[in-house]
Amino acid sequence: MVAYKTIVVGTDGSRSSYAAVDRAAAVAASCDATLVIACAYFPTRQEDVDKAQDVLGDEAYQVVGSAPAEDTLHTAHDRAIAQGAKQVQTVPVQGEPVATLLKVLKEHSADLLVVGNRGLNTLAGRILGSVPSEVARKSNSDVLIVHTT
Repeated sequence: MVAYKTIVVGTDGSRSSYAAVDRAAAVAASCDATLVIACAYFPTRQEDVDKAQDVLGDEAYQVVGSAPAEDTLHTAHDRAIAQGAKQVQTVPVQGEPVATLLKVLKEHSADLLVVGNRGLNTLAGRILGSVPSEVARKSNSDVLIVHTT
Protein backbone atom coordinates (compact mmCIF):
# COMPACT_ATOMS: atom_id res chain seq x y z
CA MET A 1 0.00 0.00 0.00
CA VAL A 2 1.15 3.50 -0.79
CA ALA A 3 1.81 5.60 2.28
CA TYR A 4 0.71 9.14 1.58
CA LYS A 5 2.88 11.93 2.96
CA THR A 6 0.70 14.97 2.40
CA ILE A 7 -3.07 14.93 2.02
CA VAL A 8 -5.21 17.90 0.99
CA VAL A 9 -8.93 18.05 1.72
CA GLY A 10 -11.36 20.81 0.84
CA THR A 11 -14.21 22.01 3.00
CA ASP A 12 -16.92 24.63 2.62
CA GLY A 13 -18.41 24.12 6.07
CA SER A 14 -21.20 21.83 4.88
CA ARG A 15 -22.01 18.57 6.62
CA SER A 16 -20.84 16.58 3.60
CA SER A 17 -17.54 18.43 3.36
CA TYR A 18 -16.88 17.77 7.05
CA ALA A 19 -17.44 14.06 6.33
CA ALA A 20 -14.66 14.32 3.74
CA VAL A 21 -12.46 16.03 6.35
CA ASP A 22 -13.14 13.18 8.77
CA ARG A 23 -12.15 10.56 6.16
CA ALA A 24 -9.05 12.51 5.10
CA ALA A 25 -8.01 12.85 8.74
CA ALA A 26 -8.43 9.11 9.29
CA VAL A 27 -6.26 8.37 6.25
CA ALA A 28 -3.68 10.93 7.42
CA ALA A 29 -3.62 9.32 10.86
CA SER A 30 -3.10 5.85 9.40
CA CYS A 31 -0.24 7.04 7.17
CA ASP A 32 1.24 9.52 9.67
CA ALA A 33 0.77 12.09 6.91
CA THR A 34 0.38 15.85 7.07
CA LEU A 35 -3.22 16.93 6.50
CA VAL A 36 -3.79 20.27 4.77
CA ILE A 37 -7.37 21.52 5.03
CA ALA A 38 -8.30 24.15 2.44
CA CYS A 39 -11.33 26.42 2.29
CA ALA A 40 -12.02 28.59 -0.74
CA TYR A 41 -13.72 31.93 -0.29
CA PHE A 42 -14.52 35.03 -2.29
CA PRO A 43 -13.78 38.51 -0.97
CA THR A 44 -16.79 40.46 0.20
CA ARG A 45 -17.81 43.49 -1.84
CA GLN A 46 -17.88 46.78 0.07
CA GLU A 47 -21.62 47.25 -0.52
CA ASP A 48 -22.23 43.82 1.04
CA VAL A 49 -20.02 44.76 3.99
CA ASP A 50 -22.02 47.96 4.49
CA LYS A 51 -25.30 46.02 4.42
CA ALA A 52 -23.94 43.45 6.88
CA GLN A 53 -22.81 46.20 9.23
CA ASP A 54 -26.27 47.79 9.07
CA VAL A 55 -27.92 44.50 10.00
CA LEU A 56 -25.30 42.87 12.22
CA GLY A 57 -23.49 45.82 13.78
CA ASP A 58 -20.38 44.64 15.63
CA GLU A 59 -20.96 41.05 14.50
CA ALA A 60 -20.41 42.00 10.83
CA TYR A 61 -16.80 40.79 11.02
CA GLN A 62 -18.21 37.26 10.73
CA VAL A 63 -19.17 37.76 7.09
CA VAL A 64 -16.30 39.99 5.98
CA GLY A 65 -13.34 38.69 3.99
CA SER A 66 -12.03 35.34 5.09
CA ALA A 67 -13.75 35.28 8.52
CA PRO A 68 -16.34 32.62 7.52
CA ALA A 69 -13.57 30.50 5.96
CA GLU A 70 -11.48 30.83 9.12
CA ASP A 71 -14.41 29.61 11.24
CA THR A 72 -14.94 26.68 8.89
CA LEU A 73 -11.24 25.82 9.04
CA HIS A 74 -11.21 25.98 12.84
CA THR A 75 -14.08 23.49 13.02
CA ALA A 76 -12.45 21.24 10.40
CA HIS A 77 -9.13 21.35 12.29
CA ASP A 78 -10.80 20.23 15.51
CA ARG A 79 -12.58 17.39 13.67
CA ALA A 80 -9.31 16.25 12.09
CA ILE A 81 -7.56 16.13 15.46
CA ALA A 82 -10.48 14.14 16.87
CA GLN A 83 -10.02 11.61 14.03
CA GLY A 84 -6.38 11.11 15.00
CA ALA A 85 -4.54 13.35 12.54
CA LYS A 86 -1.42 14.70 14.24
CA GLN A 87 -0.04 17.17 11.71
CA VAL A 88 -2.83 19.48 10.54
CA GLN A 89 -2.51 22.73 8.63
CA THR A 90 -5.34 25.00 7.53
CA VAL A 91 -5.34 27.24 4.48
CA PRO A 92 -7.97 29.83 3.54
CA VAL A 93 -7.63 30.50 -0.19
CA GLN A 94 -9.32 33.24 -2.16
CA GLY A 95 -10.97 31.93 -5.33
CA GLU A 96 -13.24 29.25 -6.67
CA PRO A 97 -13.06 25.73 -5.22
CA VAL A 98 -11.52 23.69 -8.06
CA ALA A 99 -8.71 26.10 -8.85
CA THR A 100 -7.89 26.70 -5.19
CA LEU A 101 -7.80 22.98 -4.35
CA LEU A 102 -5.44 22.32 -7.26
CA LYS A 103 -3.30 25.28 -6.22
CA VAL A 104 -3.02 24.05 -2.61
CA LEU A 105 -2.29 20.53 -3.86
CA LYS A 106 0.63 21.81 -5.94
CA GLU A 107 1.96 24.26 -3.34
CA HIS A 108 2.12 21.52 -0.69
CA SER A 109 3.38 18.82 -3.08
CA ALA A 110 0.50 16.66 -1.86
CA ASP A 111 0.09 13.13 -3.10
CA LEU A 112 -3.62 12.73 -2.25
CA LEU A 113 -6.61 15.02 -2.64
CA VAL A 114 -9.81 14.15 -0.76
CA VAL A 115 -13.21 15.63 -1.69
CA GLY A 116 -16.81 14.76 -0.98
CA ASN A 117 -19.08 13.47 -3.72
CA ARG A 118 -21.64 16.29 -3.43
CA GLY A 119 -22.77 17.35 -6.88
CA LEU A 120 -21.63 14.22 -8.72
CA ASN A 121 -25.08 12.68 -9.02
CA THR A 122 -27.10 15.82 -9.70
CA LEU A 123 -28.37 16.99 -13.05
CA ALA A 124 -26.58 20.32 -12.61
CA GLY A 125 -23.39 18.47 -11.73
CA ARG A 126 -23.64 16.35 -14.86
CA ILE A 127 -24.30 19.34 -17.11
CA LEU A 128 -22.21 22.06 -15.48
CA GLY A 129 -19.62 19.94 -13.73
CA SER A 130 -18.98 19.49 -10.04
CA VAL A 131 -16.01 20.00 -7.76
CA PRO A 132 -15.26 16.27 -7.38
CA SER A 133 -15.50 15.53 -11.11
CA GLU A 134 -13.41 18.57 -12.07
CA VAL A 135 -10.60 17.92 -9.58
CA ALA A 136 -10.55 14.23 -10.51
CA ARG A 137 -10.02 15.21 -14.17
CA LYS A 138 -7.47 17.94 -13.51
CA SER A 139 -5.42 16.59 -10.59
CA ASN A 140 -1.94 15.16 -11.06
CA SER A 141 -2.20 13.25 -7.79
CA ASP A 142 -4.49 10.55 -6.46
CA VAL A 143 -8.03 11.69 -5.69
CA LEU A 144 -10.26 10.07 -3.09
CA ILE A 145 -13.93 10.92 -3.59
CA VAL A 146 -15.72 10.22 -0.32
CA HIS A 147 -19.34 9.14 -0.34
CA THR A 148 -20.91 11.88 1.82
CA THR A 149 -24.46 12.26 0.52
